[in-house]
Amino acid sequence: MIRADRLIQALLLLQGRAQITAAQLAAELEVSVPTARRDLEALAMSGVPIYPSRGRGGGWRLIGGARTDLTGLTQGEVTSLLVALTQSGAATPERIAATRKLVRALPEPFREGAQRVAATTVRDAPWGVTETDAVPPSVAELQRAIAGGFRVELRYEGASGSSSFEVVPLMVGSRGPRWYVLAAPATAGTDTADEEALRTYRADRIVEVRVLSSRGSAPAGFDHSQAWSEMVERVEEMRGAARAVVGVEPWAVKALHDRFGVQARILPDAPDADGRVRMEVSAHRVDALAEQLAGWTGAVEVIEPAAVRAALLALGVRIVSQYGDDGRGPRDSS
Repeated sequence: MIRADRLIQALLLLQGRAQITAAQLAAELEVSVPTARRDLEALAMSGVPIYPSRGRGGGWRLIGGARTDLTGLTQGEVTSLLVALTQSGAATPERIAATRKLVRALPEPFREGAQRVAATTVRDAPWGVTETDAVPPSVAELQRAIAGGFRVELRYEGASGSSSFEVVPLMVGSRGPRWYVLAAPATAGTDTADEEALRTYRADRIVEVRVLSSRGSAPAGFDHSQAWSEMVERVEEMRGAARAVVGVEPWAVKALHDRFGVQARILPDAPDADGRVRMEVSAHRVDALAEQLAGWTGAVEVIEPAAVRAALLALGVRIVSQYGDDGRGPRDSS
């Protein structure tokens, strides 16, 4: 059972009992006691009104008593819970079903915002390796803005420096551990996002999110799934602008494929005379591709194009120039 589904089950069990201990919850969900305790703590941290009572005869209770149901949650608590669930893991059928169960159980006034959070959050397959799997704090703020139907002001660190601007957030999603935001400014004189001005922003480059009081909504008929697919396709094209054919030692094929992900493929050619497997790898620039391949020198040789081989040679010259003969750092040229 995935965590999102367990959180829903735990909440439903809490509704039907005066209290429940971590051991009792563990037995119900068929998980370890530490796992059950972490699930209860996650519910509390996400804003669900539960609290622990310590000592003999203690356990976890819903504030308001055993008969409290989901209508006892505030709108902010509902949004917090949906944010926690949508960030909790990959978009498996079980997690999607768990989220839908929660949305259906919500009182009507809260359901629209909850549906927006569920419909506008994507967990997708990874693009290569990233530095961290932590969800940037800006993601939860953007999800709350989407749930409430508000615009936001973003302070963003882009390639050309820092800037601030107002947009309507339309959806958030991840490719592996990295999160992205699709947003657009409102069409002049309306509260509706201008679909023609839709842009993609990396969540880890958002320095600050300020939720505004002005309304903001998606255009009529906006297809979130299609918008995400088109964004992925655009980024794939940028990431694959520079390509190289490489010869790979058989033992390194899987490791190289795992490292480059969809930016690597095995070519149908027969192996080289020395048994190496031919693959095509790509990146967004020639120098970036060379830097990624530099660490594979013992197992991978670039066959073509000459531009990537030249970039690797230039990289090697820079390394030798910096570290010299003794490997202790730049030599004194004075």
